[in-house]
Amino acid sequence: MEASSATRVGWVGTGVMGSAMCGHLLSAGNPVAVFNRTKAGAQALVDGGATWCPSPAAVAAEADVIFTMVGFPSDVREVILGNEGVLRGARPGSVVVDLTTSEPSLAREIHETAQPEVDVLDAPVSGGDVGARNATLVVMVGGSSEAFARVLPLLERMGKTIVHEGGPGAGQHTKMVNQIAIASGMVGMCEALVYAHRSGLDVVRALDTISGGAAGSWSLTNYAPRVLRGDFAPGFKVDHFIKDLGIALSEATRMNLALPGLALAQQLYVATKAQGHGQLGTHALVSAVASLSGLDSALLVSDPTPT
Repeated sequence: MEASSATRVGWVGTGVMGSAMCGHLLSAGNPVAVFNRTKAGAQALVDGGATWCPSPAAVAAEADVIFTMVGFPSDVREVILGNEGVLRGARPGSVVVDLTTSEPSLAREIHETAQPEVDVLDAPVSGGDVGARNATLVVMVGGSSEAFARVLPLLERMGKTIVHEGGPGAGQHTKMVNQIAIASGMVGMCEALVYAHRSGLDVVRALDTISGGAAGSWSLTNYAPRVLRGDFAPGFKVDHFIKDLGIALSEATRMNLALPGLALAQQLYVATKAQGHGQLGTHALVSAVASLSGLDSALLVSDPTPT
């Protein structure tokens, strides 16, 4: 089987990113069977032609390739390995692709459990809600090269950069590298905003000035303007990022690695959650950073006031 518009797709998890990603496959003409914890969360896809199924197992029974995109490792375990999970319904020869950022050890466990009848790929993504909507995600894939080749045409409808990183768990390890690189950069972005505000600069002008140089980054381009608009709608939630950083720290400890920048970022994100912002986007980190200097991050959406 090679993935094409005739490939029957199963999809489990239609959150902020999952719904948009599944939508690209539906728009390309793939028959899609879908399950979500709440049917309302998948209603737009059902209205667009997807078939609603009552469980992940039922989704798998209808599909050649089954994608899962859920929140936490416990959710991954439930929807794939649970009593009504994907592997209960998956037919021999099908491929399961977990797009969730999860634990490398769990990815290997699922792969070993599914073999030899079903192939499994761990394929976490990066790019947030913007990348999901625009089909420009980075997809980091672990698993067999044969399974990767089979589903690559489907992944190319959702992402711009799709890389086979190695065997089972390699995709998750690569995503940890991604999150480690982002975490400290988010701290730097928030500190830059606070500094620009307190110093009395025109914050927007200052950001425009530095974004074209060495300070430029995806976070500065995409998240800083949201902060300045007071828009903290989640492209990726603080709660989920804390989960990711916890996985990265656990893996670092297992490998006897000291990553102090990561540990600091994780603690600042925990502080952001403690302020009641766990369901907001990761750029809500600015609230914790601003509070360290006695500032209310809401001031950043106003005209800067020199001190």
